[in-house]
Amino acid sequence: MKVITMGVHVLDVLVRPVEAIPEGQGATLVEDIRMTAAGTAGGTALTLAKLGATVHSAGAIGSDPTGDMLIQLLGAAGIDTRFLVRRTDTPTSATVLPIRPGGDRPSLHLLGANITYGPDDVPWDAITEATHLHLGGPELIGVDTATRILSHAKEHGVVTSVDLLAPGALGSFEQIEPALPYVDHMLPNEDQVLGFTGENDLDAGAHKLLDAGAGLVAVTRGADGALLVTPEGTEQIAAFAIDVVDTTGCGDAFSAGFVRGMSLGRTPYDSAVLGCAAAALVAQGLGSDHGDFDLTAADTFAATHKPRP
Repeated sequence: MKVITMGVHVLDVLVRPVEAIPEGQGATLVEDIRMTAAGTAGGTALTLAKLGATVHSAGAIGSDPTGDMLIQLLGAAGIDTRFLVRRTDTPTSATVLPIRPGGDRPSLHLLGANITYGPDDVPWDAITEATHLHLGGPELIGVDTATRILSHAKEHGVVTSVDLLAPGALGSFEQIEPALPYVDHMLPNEDQVLGFTGENDLDAGAHKLLDAGAGLVAVTRGADGALLVTPEGTEQIAAFAIDVVDTTGCGDAFSAGFVRGMSLGRTPYDSAVLGCAAAALVAQGLGSDHGDFDLTAADTFAATHKPRP
């Protein structure tokens, strides 16, 4: 599998545990502070590389120390970063995440260079040579650009997947509808399905995406696992019972597991199980890059661990 993970790349700074921010100039001790590559493209790239894919990242970052660190972290994970373009007038996107003891993660986010990515930055020839294109955060680059990228991939026989970034409350169907006929695997979370489609029912929202052209819809639902909606029907996939440390990057890990499973010829259901396993492995530590696992380890985890009741 040769995949291009295109779109949102972020440097995460994670602090754990944080029960409250000290008032004034107060201070408190924490157990961990880490920096990791992240984002709907960057975080997905990390887990895809662990699962045995050949991964190339594409997107926009700044010409700043944050961007240097992001490239270093991706490169250390075996990801080719040659298609990341660097801006001199816009910083690299970054997020500070104070992780609560239960794993919840409020965020302080700098949007940065991600929104500057455009058609002149796209490695069009490289897309045609890939087997898979994963576009993370298409709403940030605009539906016209996203549609052009995805349609180019489909014209050259490349499998496509899409994950959204914006919270559902900020989404609209017009932001994604024209691109949906060129999306093989739509991989949003529950909040995004409801927000972007305007539906009150998750199954109805997923079917709206399907009816607009998406090949299938796999919806992440946190502790409730995933909902898989295909033309053949709807299936529930349970999350695994684990002790959660941090949920950062779990949606990206699910995306990676799902598309890796599909690339191996697995059924959508079995691919979603692999996605849930990858998410569970990431959730047991701090950051999107947590876990020293490969495809065999993820499959073993899925076969030996119980689903949540």
